[in-house]
Amino acid sequence: MSKKNWVNYIEEKCIQKNDLPPFSSGDTITVFFEIKEGEKKRIQSFKGVVIKKQGKGLTKTFTVRKMSGEIGIERIFIFNQPSIQNIVINKKGKVRKSKIYYFRFLRGKKARVKSI
Repeated sequence: MSKKNWVNYIEEKCIQKNDLPPFSSGDTITVFFEIKEGEKKRIQSFKGVVIKKQGKGLTKTFTVRKMSGEIGIERIFIFNQPSIQNIVINKKGKVRKSKIYYFRFLRGKKARVKSI
């Protein structure tokens, strides 16, 4: 077996079979993930717009951006992260690009994504 085949074999073994719904850039989603505080565990939610999806295999990630007052908060999640409990799609968005970095500089009504 070549190196590439070994890497693919190990990645397939390590990837958890998750039942996350398919989503794309521009969608408004809520991510429910588990946080460990000391010995307690609790589930926290993060609701925002998907700015980008990137990578493949174990390194596949997606970035979610939300506005908290005047401050924009972005969080990067790994698809195969065991702490992600659930993802709920609140609204499907229609954008022309797969990575909507320009969204970071928009404020007010311009920062809305058209819904399907």
